[in-house]
Amino acid sequence: MHNRRHAQTGQRVTLNRHRWWRDAVIYQVYVRSFLDSTGDGIGDLAGVRAGMPYLKKLGVDGIWLSPFYPSPQHDHGYDVADYCDVDPLFGDLAEFDLLMTDARRLGIKVLLDIVPNHCSSEHPWFRDALAAEPGSTARARFHFADGRGPDGAEPPNNWHAMFGGPAWARVTEADGRPGQWYLHMFTSEQPDLNWRNPEVGAHFDQVLRFWLDRGVDGFRIDVAAGLFKHPDLPDSPDPEADARTRDSVNPLAWNRPEVHDVWRHWRSVCEEYSERDGRDRLLVGEVSVPTAREHALYVRHDELHQAFFFDLLSAPWDADAFRKVISEAMEDIAGTGSTVTWVLNNHDQVRTVTRYGELGTEGSGLGAARARAAALLMLALPGAAYIYQGEELGLPEVVDLPDDVLTDPIFRRTGSRARIRDGCRVPLPWSGHASPFGFTSGAESAKPWLPQPAYFAEYATDRALSDTRSFWHLYRDGLQLRAGLPQLGEGALRWLEAPPGVLAFVRGDGLVCAVNFGTAPTPAPVSGTPLLSSGPCPAGVLPGSTAAWWIGDCTNP
Repeated sequence: MHNRRHAQTGQRVTLNRHRWWRDAVIYQVYVRSFLDSTGDGIGDLAGVRAGMPYLKKLGVDGIWLSPFYPSPQHDHGYDVADYCDVDPLFGDLAEFDLLMTDARRLGIKVLLDIVPNHCSSEHPWFRDALAAEPGSTARARFHFADGRGPDGAEPPNNWHAMFGGPAWARVTEADGRPGQWYLHMFTSEQPDLNWRNPEVGAHFDQVLRFWLDRGVDGFRIDVAAGLFKHPDLPDSPDPEADARTRDSVNPLAWNRPEVHDVWRHWRSVCEEYSERDGRDRLLVGEVSVPTAREHALYVRHDELHQAFFFDLLSAPWDADAFRKVISEAMEDIAGTGSTVTWVLNNHDQVRTVTRYGELGTEGSGLGAARARAAALLMLALPGAAYIYQGEELGLPEVVDLPDDVLTDPIFRRTGSRARIRDGCRVPLPWSGHASPFGFTSGAESAKPWLPQPAYFAEYATDRALSDTRSFWHLYRDGLQLRAGLPQLGEGALRWLEAPPGVLAFVRGDGLVCAVNFGTAPTPAPVSGTPLLSSGPCPAGVLPGSTAAWWIGDCTNP
């Protein structure tokens, strides 16, 4: 992939080549917001194909596609009705095959988003379960249980769903009477699958093989710490923890030890395909657990290849906090033989430009400066990195979407705008001075599925490419250097002494990265002119809210 990578000789091909995923940079494509080819205001697979040359020019190694499977779209595709097809909203299998052909030609890896914790209430299995009797084999694929209290009118336990409200919904039986309850840790349209039932695991074996046979390079696994629930489904001492934190906190519903057997099996399926043709397949998990040490359990040598490390994303803009997070990840996760998978943005989080800003600083550019510095820091760290679409444009969060256009099920279930995710999912601006900014190929009156603010004109891709000071050029330059410099990518990191509020480290033979988290300039750790910097950076000085890379002797041991 990169010119620094060479295979060893004398070993089996599945063991000797450089594993592409270990230091890859993957671009997350949120399909419905990337590029629309049909004029209906919703991005699609043909739009992804049309945008791939742009991604190749940016310099990413691969793409991760958000779910495009048949779905009623109650949670934007994370409620899957058929895991082995394409929703007509996004195209069809023939279009997917063309996408794979184009990706292969461009040298871009393709990861699919797979959702094994739950399916759609319109999945054939769940429809069968609703039509079946209590205790049936159809209901055993899910978590059906009798209610508590008089006439079973109360949920089976006190768990709350992550998106708000009880984690149970009651069904109406075939005879019209109120019946059993089923578990849904997200929305009622997303019933949780019962992974203690062997039929569930066998079904996902078929799903994996269906897409691997079509040439995909791996899977991003949604809710990878989920799947298994406590077999007795007891009450939780803190039933609203998941809803309060919007995270998988309930230990009775998440991070159960049995889940590791699933990832060992999925790893063996991927290795089987790699044995055939020498191409590595990647499993990267959405793993949300309390500590880096628990995170490391998911990336042991026979489980997931990688898991997103969210602690960097959630860290406050503070040098000590960033150093602690990075150090713990390097010690606990890299110590397993895997590499850390760094992420600053995704489709569930407030964008960094907004997240790193401060009240009263709107218009000052502080959030953007910090986001640029964080990007350069992430690209200098050992391991893999994921970029969320629009991150390379410096897009801010759209915080003022009116209530009547919001689609996030969190808002629908709670009525609260707290932590809703529509603001980071607004369709990308590609060109022009007014919405739809080239996002949709339809008539000028075509409206994107979420409205784009007028100020998106400042961030349009065509402007970013023509402005060498843009976020896009910072990312492109960083990716080019990362691909060509032997010090970057995989490898070790050594911290350097630095003034308060400054983080500095050296990679390999003399590549130094430093970030000034403060606002006042400080002496740079290397005397010369930076190789790359997130903002203006005179020789010998590291301005506030700025990151820079140098090659040369640092000023401390």
